[in-house]
Amino acid sequence: MAPVDLPAARPLVLRGRRFDAARPAVMAIVNRTRDSFFSGNRHADLDAAKRALAAAVEAGADIVDVGGVRAGQEGEDVDAAEEVRRVVPFLEWARATHPDVLLSIDTWRSEVAREAGAVGVDLVNDTWAAADPDLVHVAAEIGAGYVVSHTGGLPPRTDPVDVTYGEDPLDVVRDVLTTLAEGARVAELSGIPADRVLVDPTLDFGKTTANSLEVLRHTADVVALGYPVLQAMSRKDFVGETLDLPPEERLEGSLAATAVAAWLGATVFRAHDVQATRRVLDMVATIRGDRAPLLAVRGVSRPSGENTG
Repeated sequence: MAPVDLPAARPLVLRGRRFDAARPAVMAIVNRTRDSFFSGNRHADLDAAKRALAAAVEAGADIVDVGGVRAGQEGEDVDAAEEVRRVVPFLEWARATHPDVLLSIDTWRSEVAREAGAVGVDLVNDTWAAADPDLVHVAAEIGAGYVVSHTGGLPPRTDPVDVTYGEDPLDVVRDVLTTLAEGARVAELSGIPADRVLVDPTLDFGKTTANSLEVLRHTADVVALGYPVLQAMSRKDFVGETLDLPPEERLEGSLAATAVAAWLGATVFRAHDVQATRRVLDMVATIRGDRAPLLAVRGVSRPSGENTG
């Protein structure tokens, strides 16, 4: 009996490195903020941010996503100049100190991305769905990949209130697919190759918990758009509300969501917990049949006298 057909993860290629079903990418998070929703990732202090990046690389991160502004409406007001001050010198240090690490800038502002491009970034993570329409063009100009997101039309730093996509629970999935397909088309027309265009369903943003869970179940439909899929689910509210847990206790729920999305063909996973996410992704890739076990000696004939444990 043949195993069930599984959606093939679309490859992502950044700076000559390829990520696919056999090797999904872990995108670590370094927030240069004092007010991120997860207290374990507040690195306003430069030395703390440097330690966090080094630890992420040691734990197996493929990409490091650097942000300078909290996503939600709570917290500090941060203008473009302050955002540049927070992220660009750090990115410059990161590029010089860890030249092989792929760097991503998490911003919705084209002027911030342009400054980051001058020191070398590989990906522009546009979390707010082209709120600044020039951002995708800047990504193309600096030779970076680009993340297309879905926020239900909300402007930056807006928390969802009274969200509705229609009476059918699948209406949110349809809206996500339409928005991501159009955003990816714009990115390609702007000059970004398809294998450098990531599509992100952007769970929690502009969505209720029920919306996010529905979209997660339909990850394979997002994969079917033909672009590598980014899932950013780590410790988010849809996990917290599902289990009634605060951010500090959402690791297991985040990993469960990660396993499901990986099984359904996502390629990149934005995560606070790098090592645990790396191990989950490797295990899922092996169960799917896309990756060989690193060791396979159980039940195999061994030379006489050798103890297999």
